Amino acid sequence: MTPGEKTVATVDREPFIPTTIYVRSEETGWLVPLYRDDDPDTWRSHVHSDQPVVTATEYDPRLPEHLRDPTTGRGVMATSSSSGRSIMARMIDTLELEPGMRVLEIGTGTGYFAALLAHIVGDGLVASVESDPVLAEHARTALDTAGYTVRVVTGDGAAGWPEGAPYDRVVATAAVHTVPYAWVAQTRPGGVVVVPWAPTFHPDGPLAVLTVGEDGTAQGRFAGSAHFMPLHEQRLDPAEVNRMHERWDVEGVPDCTRFGVTITPGDQRVWLDGPDNRIVPLEDHG
Repeated sequence: MTPGEKTVATVDREPFIPTTIYVRSEETGWLVPLYRDDDPDTWRSHVHSDQPVVTATEYDPRLPEHLRDPTTGRGVMATSSSSGRSIMARMIDTLELEPGMRVLEIGTGTGYFAALLAHIVGDGLVASVESDPVLAEHARTALDTAGYTVRVVTGDGAAGWPEGAPYDRVVATAAVHTVPYAWVAQTRPGGVVVVPWAPTFHPDGPLAVLTVGEDGTAQGRFAGSAHFMPLHEQRLDPAEVNRMHERWDVEGVPDCTRFGVTITPGDQRVWLDGPDNRIVPLEDHG
């Protein structure tokens, strides 16, 4: 069992999940609410599964209002979730955490992943930024109840939290197509930034693992799939994602581990096989 798997097995997710979650209807496939008070066994089976647990929804703004149906869930899309436990374990292993490290998390959500981080590095060493004030307050309460001392900040995750810098590790639990340089700037030289990537060059939504240099540049490769909801205002048009699939096929479906990225204060370069072989991902096409 890896350190990440052991941590996920040790820290109970149940205290962090709201009493209302959203599951796919067996009849329609759309998201419908599941209330713990109405069906505690089914609610608990979802919470303790390895699947993501959807905790907040809204109507897809692209769908006309007359087609929305709260009874069947038509038009409802997920806006926040607790990720699959195996993905959380893999991200923890990728971070290579040690007790005493200072960690910044972008995207608090339920607060469960922050609890996993604090379980390893220690109380008072994890800061987590959440843009939704309702989610942030839920996470504060859940973390306090579960006995973890984490600083939950309500704010723009793209700005990080400079008050707690420098960090040994920065980890995002929301996908990006452009890494906010603030995350790099707030990481100490030799520190690591781990962030899920939007499908702009590879369909797996791979995980970027970046090491920050003395010159303020961050560079690293991608490692395996890690599908996450996008960071606020970094959503991609589905048509653009389909175009990425077509181009990836033409390029010979290269594995995500062949790609890497270099981040500087004024530039971001995604490359294939080596830094000199720059590619043009979707967000660079304009």
